[in-house]
Amino acid sequence: MTQTETATVAKAPEVAAISDVNPTQSDNIDHMYLTFALGGEEYGIGINVVTEIVGMQRIMSVPDVPHYVKGVINLRGKVIPLMDARLRFGMQEQTYDERTVVIVMDVSDSLVGLIVDGVREVLEVPPSQVDRHGQFGRGGSRSIISGIGKVGDRVSILLDTDVLVSDSEINIAAEVAQA
Repeated sequence: MTQTETATVAKAPEVAAISDVNPTQSDNIDHMYLTFALGGEEYGIGINVVTEIVGMQRIMSVPDVPHYVKGVINLRGKVIPLMDARLRFGMQEQTYDERTVVIVMDVSDSLVGLIVDGVREVLEVPPSQVDRHGQFGRGGSRSIISGIGKVGDRVSILLDTDVLVSDSEINIAAEVAQA
């Protein structure tokens, strides 16, 4: 790593380690979601796949990947492919700012970074408050949306991280990251 890269990485603030979130014993981790902003909507991913949240860092481009795979980062010696959630969902690209973060996830024993507009909080959503009856996605394929969580007046779109990162094109980026 060059001195410039080292300086860039050192300046990128760590937003929070997932271990900083201390659920009480009464909380069930299977019902907890890290919520984040994307456009004007709130999304959630299962806390059990989140390893940490880091600030934006220098992204190294990787050729021949889908437009929503922005490249890879070197996070403490681990090469992690980054997916821009806005682009993955067909939203307009937005310039990254001080609130933009990377949610590092461990999905199927592979680390993947998800670039989001900003994180909100860890929210407990009991199964009784998750609507899974709607038809989400295309045809007979599994949807990225696992359900709609409702807690009070809040509504969060809950994502299936396995489907989110299972796209065959993304596997190319994972292979590049492991090389």
